[in-house]
Amino acid sequence: MDPRTLARIHRVRSLQLVLAQGEEARARDRLATEAALGERIAALGNAVAPAPTTASGVSLGAQAHFRARLHASAEAARDRVATAERSAARAADATRAARQDRTAVEKLLERARREALARDMRAMEDMPAAPRNRHDPC
Repeated sequence: MDPRTLARIHRVRSLQLVLAQGEEARARDRLATEAALGERIAALGNAVAPAPTTASGVSLGAQAHFRARLHASAEAARDRVATAERSAARAADATRAARQDRTAVEKLLERARREALARDMRAMEDMPAAPRNRHDPC
């Protein structure tokens, strides 16, 4: 294969690897953000847990409604964390595949370089010997 073509393919594969690594980093950031949100919602849920108090019926109803909303938010946060985990796993797989593709192209480049070097060495070996210009000692 032409060395220029291999070099172009290598540049493209390197760019794809950088893009895949960027996407993987964004996916990990989304996962961390979603996990932190879930922890905050869980902390809020623990803060409004039922406690023995003398409160009015309206207050108890409001607390129950707030706890139900927090429970729904916690479930949605768990779903978002699971989605973010799957997205991060897909991004890691894409990065791994891009790295393998780039490595394969690098191996092809190295093989082409070695073949060109061997071809040049054979050409030098096949060249006729240069005539020596012998002079008497002056």
